[in-house]
Amino acid sequence: MRTVSGFSTTASRCQGSVTLPRALLALAGSMLVGLPAMAQTAAAPLPLAVRSGCAARGAALYQGCTGCHSLDENDLGPRHRGVVGRRAGTVGDFRYSEALRLSGLIWDEATLDRWLTDPQALVPGTRMYYTVRDAQARADIIAFLRQQVVSPARGASGPG
Repeated sequence: MRTVSGFSTTASRCQGSVTLPRALLALAGSMLVGLPAMAQTAAAPLPLAVRSGCAARGAALYQGCTGCHSLDENDLGPRHRGVVGRRAGTVGDFRYSEALRLSGLIWDEATLDRWLTDPQALVPGTRMYYTVRDAQARADIIAFLRQQVVSPARGASGPG
């Protein structure tokens, strides 16, 4: 079983390591697949100041997102590298729903937390329908995404 122990400085702040299969099971258990009746039971987001995310755990949990997303390539969903701080619906070569394109959202930690809690409630009409019910899992995924910045070598025209 492969253990994800983390990223240099972040790993020491995380409590324990996460085994990849266990992390994927946790993510699968915390996600709902777009059923309106089930979406209403999604957990309310906790204020980000109340919890802190672990990027190492987030990296393992992010593997559950890769069915639709990747860091550097568009797929069913847009690429995620550089998402924190980016205006929603602005990756030029991805076709967004009109609702998300016109939302005016900026992907900061609080908005990402609300999005992962219930994207349909935040932006009715979006095509994203997965939710992450567990507040700590959301914080961990956001911590991982926060580390995924566009490097200067990629330049402004690179993924982001």
